[in-house]
Amino acid sequence: MRRVQGIPSLLTYLNTHHYSLTHEEVEDLIRKRQFPHRKLMNGAMIFDLNHIDWWLSENQPSKNP
Repeated sequence: MRRVQGIPSLLTYLNTHHYSLTHEEVEDLIRKRQFPHRKLMNGAMIFDLNHIDWWLSENQPSKNP
């Protein structure tokens, strides 16, 4: 399983896929339960990159001709 820990590592991954979000935007999506993540008992955030790739594919801006 491909994973990253913490929002800063997630933002780096998103930037490599040309999808830019701020730390605050990620926190807001997590708070609204609209972003795939796991929160460990110690409060650390874990992001499964397979789930993130799916989320990216579902949330790409539409391209109008």
